[in-house]
Amino acid sequence: MADAVTEATFEQKVLKSDKSVIVDFWAEWCGPCHAVAPVLDRIVEERAGEVELVKINIDEEMELAQRFGISSIPTIMLFRNGQPDKTAVGAHPKGSLERLLGLSEE
Repeated sequence: MADAVTEATFEQKVLKSDKSVIVDFWAEWCGPCHAVAPVLDRIVEERAGEVELVKINIDEEMELAQRFGISSIPTIMLFRNGQPDKTAVGAHPKGSLERLLGLSEE
């Protein structure tokens, strides 16, 4: 299960993580956000030990959403070594999401 991240925990959970971190910017009212959640869970489950998943509720963490220029949700960002590396906007099937995030060579 993904951890909810706040402004207070973002640096520790994402920027200082020793693993790659998938950050899911979402909102409770967003249907596509709920649709993509099980896909993200499966991606992280298959990569246990190398990738972690966190969720940021943009309604509760507006500062983080603004900081990363989130204008559409779901926005899924892959952070590597504390830096945003790849971004996918919208709900995608698993294979497409893995390619957009650079997790698959297909």
